[in-house]
Amino acid sequence: MSLHEEVNKRKTFAIISHPDAGKTTLTERLLLFGNLIRSAGTVKGKKSGKYATSDWMEIEKQRGISVTSSVMNFPYKDYQVNILDTPGHEDFSEDTYRTLTAVDSVVMIIDATKGIEAQTKKLFKVCRMRGIPIFTFINKLDREGREPLELLEEIEEVLDIETYPMNWPAGMGKRFLGIFDRNDKQFVQFNGNGEETYISYTDLDKPEHRELVSKEAYQLAEDELLLLDEAGDGFSSESVLNGEQTPVFFGSALAPFGVETFFDTFISMAPAPNPRKSTAGVVQPDSADFSGFIFKIQANMNPAHRDRVAFLRICSGKFERGMNVKLARTNKAIKLAQTQQFVASSRDTVEEAYAGDIIGIYDPNVYRIGDTLIEGKKQFEYDELPQFPPELFKKVSAKNVMKAKQFRKGIEQLVQEGAIQLYKDHRSEFNILGAVGELQYEVFQHRMKNEYNVEVMFESIGERIPRWLKDDKIDKSLFDERNILVKDREDNYVVLFKNDFSLKWFQDKHPKIELIDLLEVNAYNQVN
Repeated sequence: MSLHEEVNKRKTFAIISHPDAGKTTLTERLLLFGNLIRSAGTVKGKKSGKYATSDWMEIEKQRGISVTSSVMNFPYKDYQVNILDTPGHEDFSEDTYRTLTAVDSVVMIIDATKGIEAQTKKLFKVCRMRGIPIFTFINKLDREGREPLELLEEIEEVLDIETYPMNWPAGMGKRFLGIFDRNDKQFVQFNGNGEETYISYTDLDKPEHRELVSKEAYQLAEDELLLLDEAGDGFSSESVLNGEQTPVFFGSALAPFGVETFFDTFISMAPAPNPRKSTAGVVQPDSADFSGFIFKIQANMNPAHRDRVAFLRICSGKFERGMNVKLARTNKAIKLAQTQQFVASSRDTVEEAYAGDIIGIYDPNVYRIGDTLIEGKKQFEYDELPQFPPELFKKVSAKNVMKAKQFRKGIEQLVQEGAIQLYKDHRSEFNILGAVGELQYEVFQHRMKNEYNVEVMFESIGERIPRWLKDDKIDKSLFDERNILVKDREDNYVVLFKNDFSLKWFQDKHPKIELIDLLEVNAYNQVN
């Protein structure tokens, strides 16, 4: 098979949602289709000892939540699928934002009982800024929820995107009969226990289906479908690929119902790997030379071996195990010998992979998030990954001073993963951790104890407004406990302002000192 054909087989996408919308449950169903698991675990089933395959970290199993992105690779029909299951919890949004740079499309899950929720809005905004095609799965039709037309209207108004329902539900909750599959012109009847009957539109007039078509929920859905055909927006694959229209699917991941119909349609419509911007111009996915970028680093995926894995999105060419590449940042040659593909924490050695695939490479502590790996003579780097400023800050120290070595190793490795950020007070060299939310500290504390055998203490310095300083020649006497001067991991000066008033007062008092807001930088970089 040619390189072009191999690349076009790849479908790489992320699943995003607000917590508890059913993201991990849907992921489990997709893994079943890939024959990777025999039965789906569930975040609800803690007493049975069954956990979601994509929740591999111990704290995820205890809490029943996803707090780190998982990667799952499997073949499905004629395609090679790469799913990135992202943390739904808002405290881990930075990990999700970076993960979205590594995918070609997104599946957005919406709870039919709740509609658009806060985290969905945030993640959708990032997808829109990046122009990522978005496919919507409205979940939990097996419960009583909001009316389908109302949900479509909310998506269009709140998210400002055109919708096109690929299927249409007949009833919901106890009245749920099934869905009209507009793509394949069939009615998919829900029989309970995950069983489905596929009835062609032309066969619905037959006597054996008379009871079904006479039901009130069926007839109401038929009327609504007629309304959509006459007054709704037409389907446009171009608008979908431009991120301007979202195909909408209704179903239930838990029941399960409508998931296979959704996945078959989605996988045929989702884009293959796209060209990528770099410092040397646009790189085509089927160009001969291998290249890729690191979007995630994870320590201790195998606690027995204390390993570090860097997750690489292949952007062009063909990967072969043992190949020599260059780390563009340092121009250093590296041999890629220890490489894996994943189903969450389970992994297999990968011998070859192509543009669109996500592989894990052993990290001997040399990689950083955003690093570019390249083959061939051409020197370039892929666009920088977005950085997000923390909102909460805490001083951190080891409870037992005799464990200073383990403390330093743990803090260095966990900070390199990018979920939490490290700063040093310019006067005392005290460690300060910055995070988007409180749960990140809880996970850090849990992992330090379980993976590095170090108990840590926190001292909160509260919410702060971080601003980076452009000039490193500054008068340090201008800063105190109200406006704390620190250095980040790259030795850049950062001011942690106590509140908005302190920030404005400082700007008025010292107009010549340039303060950089990372959120504004990110927005500018996305547009340009």
